[in-house]
Amino acid sequence: MTLAANDGVNGVALGVFIFFFLAVTVVGFMAARWRRAENESLDEWGLGGRSFGTWVTWFLLGGDLYTAYTFVAVPAAVYAAGAAGFFAVPYTILVYPLIFTFLPRLWSVSHKHGYVTTSDFVRGRFGSKGLSLAVAVTGILATMPYIALQLVGIQAVLDVMGIGGSGNWFLKDLPLLIAFAVLAAYTYSSGLRAPALIAFVKDTLIYIVILVAIIYIPIKLGGFDDIFAAARHKFETPNAAGKPTGALVPGDAGQWTYATLALGSALALFMYPHSITATLSSRSRNVIRRNTTILPLYSLMLGLLALLGFMAIAAGVKVKNGQLAIPQLFEDMFPDWFAGVAFAAIGIGALVPAAIMSIAAANLFTRNIYKDFLKPDATPEQETKVSKLVSLLVKVGALVFVLTMDKTVAINFQLLGGIWILQTFPALVGGLFTRWFHRWALLAGWAVGMAYGTLAAYGVASPTQKHFGGSSKNIPGIGEIGYIGLTAFVLNVAVTVVLTVALRALKAPDGVDETSPEDYTADAGDPGVQTELPPATAGSAH
Repeated sequence: MTLAANDGVNGVALGVFIFFFLAVTVVGFMAARWRRAENESLDEWGLGGRSFGTWVTWFLLGGDLYTAYTFVAVPAAVYAAGAAGFFAVPYTILVYPLIFTFLPRLWSVSHKHGYVTTSDFVRGRFGSKGLSLAVAVTGILATMPYIALQLVGIQAVLDVMGIGGSGNWFLKDLPLLIAFAVLAAYTYSSGLRAPALIAFVKDTLIYIVILVAIIYIPIKLGGFDDIFAAARHKFETPNAAGKPTGALVPGDAGQWTYATLALGSALALFMYPHSITATLSSRSRNVIRRNTTILPLYSLMLGLLALLGFMAIAAGVKVKNGQLAIPQLFEDMFPDWFAGVAFAAIGIGALVPAAIMSIAAANLFTRNIYKDFLKPDATPEQETKVSKLVSLLVKVGALVFVLTMDKTVAINFQLLGGIWILQTFPALVGGLFTRWFHRWALLAGWAVGMAYGTLAAYGVASPTQKHFGGSSKNIPGIGEIGYIGLTAFVLNVAVTVVLTVALRALKAPDGVDETSPEDYTADAGDPGVQTELPPATAGSAH
């Protein structure tokens, strides 16, 4: 018999979960010896030797972008509000044509000059350590709550299996502490190679679980007609305030919010440091171009995943915390052993992106704060040592965040992270195509976007919070509710353009551009392009 959350421990599901967790732990530590190079550098530890081929990169990017938070939160949003939660599907469709235009250029210039982070590129392109620092700090700030949310995903699974929830605080959080310690250990020893290998296991499990869920659960619930009817009934039933709780189709009032959130999220996704880290680890421009054409397969999976929110409604799942809706659906509908497989998919789906995110944040600190401002003569070995230590500190910070703050706070801070990271778009993507923007104008635009976005989000209340209660607010001059990040981005670009015109007219001093036009189309094998590092032992094909 399947046990409900916190009524007891689901031993079978827990056993299957532990089996997969131990398997990926072994894989994580074995990754340290996979195509390892003789030297110890950030290229090696933080970018996997820049040697990943098409399939490794595809799994790595998929494991990086489609996280435990995606698995739990997207259908939870559909469960709570209806069609508004589907905004994640169009934004992942929009993002791939967008990145096809600029990621190959970033790969080329980064490999030509040995750039490890976006801030490295911004500093080299605009000759501005100040602008580089702004991009680095923004990346670290935006990444921290994102890592915390991966731990929230693991915690949700543990709660439903009956080994979280109430009780002695140490025993309650012990499983999460163990998961954290394992993650920290193999990331420290193996660097980016660990999540690259584990991503194969994670994505395979997720695809299996989604395919089974989308066929098996509707059969048990009487088909999609009954599922959508149950969802419509729930959303049309007034709440205590006399208003509907959601809608199968967004109403007129929600269309601007839906569109701006989808567009803003698409622009922001590949500004995150972990997305760029996974990209720069690939071995050629063509790997990136091929990946932008096959990654939309994950968008198909995401659309099916979102439907689980409606299935949870039809199955009668009742949870106080919406983030538990999908784990509870799996617990209620699947046999215990397959529920364990589903929980393992979510748990491992947290480990892969958390590892990549901590590496990316650590690389930003090491290259663009430690080396640029604290120790300019740092050797590659010292850089790697600092990055390893900082990756641990980042994960500790995320763990403290999860254990001490309300989970809704973590979710809303991740929304704030999206608003922040979008403000680096003009410097990064603009810099890949033109040198016209002035470095001081970009810095001023960034500051205006960050200030407006933070203050606007601070003023948004929710039923549980007075501040930072959401990411949508009235758009100045239009009178419609829209995504704060996109409004801040438009202000950012406007300030950047106006100040660039003024500074160019005043002939303000420009920074030195260390790149040249041909750098942006260079590929592996071209003169001066840093290709993969030679492995210490002969080995494996891509």
